[in-house]
Amino acid sequence: MSTQEEPGPLLRVDHAACCRSGACSLVAPDLFDQGEDGKVLLKNPRPPGHLLAAAEEAADYCPVSAIELEAPPG
Repeated sequence: MSTQEEPGPLLRVDHAACCRSGACSLVAPDLFDQGEDGKVLLKNPRPPGHLLAAAEEAADYCPVSAIELEAPPG
């Protein structure tokens, strides 16, 4: 029996749209950080299921909708 979780949805970020608000890294620090230029850095494009709520919240909080969740296949 495996103890690993299935990966969650694919996270995509639009770096050109990022306005450097930092909301994503505040809401979901396990998934997002900010680079030296203040733009979003994605730590894991396929986060485990237990971080799905944080990923959804970060996408909701992004003021320019630069974060997108794509449902996993199947």
